[in-house]
Amino acid sequence: MGRYRSNSPKPLKEALKDFLDDFPHRKRLKRGMVLSIWEQTVGKRIADETDNIHFEYGNLVVHVKNPAWRHEIHMKRFSIAKKLNDRIDEKIIKEIVVRS
Repeated sequence: MGRYRSNSPKPLKEALKDFLDDFPHRKRLKRGMVLSIWEQTVGKRIADETDNIHFEYGNLVVHVKNPAWRHEIHMKRFSIAKKLNDRIDEKIIKEIVVRS
């Protein structure tokens, strides 16, 4: 608790990071953040072709409607995972699993 008391002001980003580091459900919160930024990270076109995005054992599972898009997303899965992990400042996604 002493970390939160200080005579000098902290930037909001730093204070929020300190709070989240101690938050008991941090992993669940970060997973929710990944789901909420999916469309703006991958783009509207890919987001329109995906549905039922969820986590299973640390893997992000993405269902696609079309086999061609399944192949496209499968080829980009490592770069997509890196972008998502970078945006939330934590390695939450171990791997992206693409299913049709």
